[in-house]
Amino acid sequence: MVIEGRVWKFGDSISTDHIAPGRYFHLRQNLPELAKHVLEDADPEFSKKVKQGDIIVAGENFGLGSSREHAPRIIKLAGVSLIIAKSFARIFYRNAINVGLPVLELNTDEINEGDILKVDLEKGLIEDKSTGKVYNAPPLPAFMLKIIRDGGITEHIKKYSDFNLEIDN
Repeated sequence: MVIEGRVWKFGDSISTDHIAPGRYFHLRQNLPELAKHVLEDADPEFSKKVKQGDIIVAGENFGLGSSREHAPRIIKLAGVSLIIAKSFARIFYRNAINVGLPVLELNTDEINEGDILKVDLEKGLIEDKSTGKVYNAPPLPAFMLKIIRDGGITEHIKKYSDFNLEIDN
Protein backbone atom coordinates (compact mmCIF):
# COMPACT_ATOMS: atom_id res chain seq x y z
CA MET A 1 0.00 0.00 0.00
CA VAL A 2 1.59 3.23 -1.17
CA ILE A 3 0.20 6.66 -0.32
CA GLU A 4 1.38 9.94 -1.79
CA GLY A 5 0.19 13.31 -0.60
CA ARG A 6 0.86 16.85 0.54
CA VAL A 7 1.74 17.50 4.19
CA TRP A 8 -0.25 19.51 6.71
CA LYS A 9 1.91 20.00 9.81
CA PHE A 10 0.64 20.24 13.37
CA GLY A 11 2.48 20.39 16.68
CA ASP A 12 2.28 18.43 19.91
CA SER A 13 -0.82 17.53 21.90
CA ILE A 14 -3.48 17.90 19.21
CA SER A 15 -6.52 16.72 21.15
CA THR A 16 -9.77 15.21 20.00
CA ASP A 17 -11.31 18.58 20.88
CA HIS A 18 -8.95 20.26 18.39
CA ILE A 19 -10.00 17.64 15.83
CA ALA A 20 -13.75 17.67 16.54
CA PRO A 21 -14.54 20.83 18.53
CA GLY A 22 -17.07 20.26 21.31
CA ARG A 23 -19.21 23.20 20.20
CA TYR A 24 -20.19 21.07 17.18
CA PHE A 25 -21.22 18.10 19.32
CA HIS A 26 -24.74 18.39 17.90
CA LEU A 27 -23.31 17.39 14.47
CA ARG A 28 -21.97 14.01 15.62
CA GLN A 29 -24.85 12.28 13.81
CA ASN A 30 -23.98 14.15 10.60
CA LEU A 31 -20.30 13.36 10.09
CA PRO A 32 -19.95 15.01 6.65
CA GLU A 33 -21.16 18.25 8.22
CA LEU A 34 -18.89 17.80 11.25
CA ALA A 35 -15.94 17.16 8.88
CA LYS A 36 -16.36 20.74 7.64
CA HIS A 37 -14.99 21.78 11.06
CA VAL A 38 -12.17 19.22 11.38
CA LEU A 39 -9.10 20.60 13.15
CA GLU A 40 -10.68 24.05 13.14
CA ASP A 41 -9.26 24.89 16.57
CA ALA A 42 -5.72 23.95 15.51
CA ASP A 43 -5.89 25.61 12.07
CA PRO A 44 -9.08 27.54 11.18
CA GLU A 45 -8.37 27.17 7.43
CA PHE A 46 -7.53 23.44 7.39
CA SER A 47 -10.98 22.09 6.54
CA LYS A 48 -11.33 24.56 3.66
CA LYS A 49 -7.91 23.82 2.17
CA VAL A 50 -7.33 20.09 2.74
CA LYS A 51 -7.53 17.97 -0.42
CA GLN A 52 -8.22 14.29 -0.99
CA GLY A 53 -5.05 12.29 -0.31
CA ASP A 54 -3.33 14.89 1.88
CA ILE A 55 -1.27 13.73 4.87
CA ILE A 56 -1.23 15.06 8.42
CA VAL A 57 2.17 15.20 10.12
CA ALA A 58 2.24 16.01 13.83
CA GLY A 59 4.26 15.97 17.02
CA GLU A 60 3.75 14.07 20.27
CA ASN A 61 0.49 12.62 21.58
CA PHE A 62 -1.77 13.22 18.58
CA GLY A 63 -5.42 12.54 19.45
CA LEU A 64 -5.19 12.87 23.22
CA GLY A 65 -8.31 13.53 25.24
CA SER A 66 -11.72 11.91 25.09
CA SER A 67 -12.22 8.78 23.05
CA ARG A 68 -14.33 10.46 20.37
CA GLU A 69 -14.34 7.81 17.68
CA HIS A 70 -15.71 10.34 15.23
CA ALA A 71 -12.40 12.29 15.42
CA PRO A 72 -10.50 9.94 13.06
CA ARG A 73 -13.66 9.44 10.98
CA ILE A 74 -13.96 13.12 10.16
CA ILE A 75 -10.25 13.37 9.41
CA LYS A 76 -10.73 10.59 6.87
CA LEU A 77 -13.96 12.15 5.53
CA ALA A 78 -12.07 15.42 5.00
CA GLY A 79 -9.79 13.55 2.60
CA VAL A 80 -6.72 12.83 4.72
CA SER A 81 -5.10 9.56 3.64
CA LEU A 82 -2.57 9.11 6.47
CA ILE A 83 -1.40 10.58 9.76
CA ILE A 84 2.26 10.47 10.76
CA ALA A 85 3.11 11.63 14.28
CA LYS A 86 5.85 11.27 16.85
CA SER A 87 3.30 9.45 19.03
CA PHE A 88 -0.45 8.92 19.31
CA ALA A 89 -2.90 8.66 22.16
CA ARG A 90 -3.64 4.94 22.44
CA ILE A 91 -7.41 5.15 21.92
CA PHE A 92 -7.10 7.52 18.96
CA TYR A 93 -4.53 5.20 17.33
CA ARG A 94 -6.83 2.19 17.56
CA ASN A 95 -9.91 4.19 16.50
CA ALA A 96 -8.00 5.40 13.43
CA ILE A 97 -7.15 1.84 12.40
CA ASN A 98 -10.75 0.78 13.08
CA VAL A 99 -12.08 3.39 10.64
CA GLY A 100 -9.46 2.49 8.02
CA LEU A 101 -7.21 5.53 8.50
CA PRO A 102 -3.50 4.58 8.50
CA VAL A 103 -1.25 6.00 11.22
CA LEU A 104 2.53 5.77 11.51
CA GLU A 105 4.91 6.87 14.25
CA LEU A 106 8.07 8.75 13.30
CA ASN A 107 10.17 11.68 14.46
CA THR A 108 8.55 14.31 12.25
CA ASP A 109 10.87 17.25 13.03
CA GLU A 110 12.42 17.39 9.54
CA ILE A 111 9.16 17.13 7.57
CA ASN A 112 7.64 20.48 6.60
CA GLU A 113 4.17 21.66 5.73
CA GLY A 114 3.64 21.49 1.98
CA ASP A 115 6.19 18.71 1.44
CA ILE A 116 5.08 15.82 -0.75
CA LEU A 117 5.49 12.41 0.88
CA LYS A 118 5.41 8.98 -0.69
CA VAL A 119 4.74 6.35 1.96
CA ASP A 120 4.92 2.57 1.69
CA LEU A 121 2.78 1.37 4.60
CA GLU A 122 3.93 -2.24 4.36
CA LYS A 123 7.61 -1.31 4.66
CA GLY A 124 7.25 1.82 6.79
CA LEU A 125 9.30 3.64 4.17
CA ILE A 126 8.66 7.38 3.90
CA GLU A 127 10.20 9.37 1.07
CA ASP A 128 10.03 13.16 1.27
CA LYS A 129 9.90 13.96 -2.44
CA SER A 130 10.37 17.66 -1.67
CA THR A 131 13.72 17.20 0.09
CA GLY A 132 14.87 13.78 -1.07
CA LYS A 133 15.14 12.51 2.50
CA VAL A 134 14.04 8.98 3.31
CA TYR A 135 12.76 7.84 6.71
CA ASN A 136 11.97 4.45 8.19
CA ALA A 137 8.95 4.17 10.46
CA PRO A 138 7.89 0.96 12.16
CA PRO A 139 5.49 -0.59 9.62
CA LEU A 140 1.95 -1.43 10.61
CA PRO A 141 1.36 -5.09 11.50
CA ALA A 142 -0.19 -7.22 8.75
CA PHE A 143 -3.54 -7.52 10.55
CA MET A 144 -3.86 -3.71 10.77
CA LEU A 145 -2.99 -3.33 7.09
CA LYS A 146 -5.72 -5.85 6.30
CA ILE A 147 -8.27 -3.84 8.30
CA ILE A 148 -7.21 -0.65 6.48
CA ARG A 149 -7.38 -2.35 3.06
CA ASP A 150 -10.88 -3.58 3.87
CA GLY A 151 -12.03 -0.03 4.69
CA GLY A 152 -12.15 -0.36 8.47
CA ILE A 153 -13.09 -2.89 11.12
CA THR A 154 -16.80 -3.03 10.22
CA GLU A 155 -16.11 -3.93 6.59
CA HIS A 156 -13.34 -6.29 7.70
CA ILE A 157 -15.72 -8.19 9.98
CA LYS A 158 -18.36 -8.37 7.25
CA LYS A 159 -15.78 -9.70 4.79
CA TYR A 160 -14.40 -12.42 7.07
CA SER A 161 -17.46 -13.27 9.16
CA ASP A 162 -18.42 -16.94 9.24
CA PHE A 163 -21.96 -16.21 10.27
CA ASN A 164 -24.90 -14.38 8.77
CA LEU A 165 -25.81 -11.28 10.74
CA GLU A 166 -29.31 -11.07 9.28
CA ILE A 167 -32.18 -12.12 11.51
CA ASP A 168 -34.84 -14.34 10.00
CA ASN A 169 -38.43 -13.36 10.83
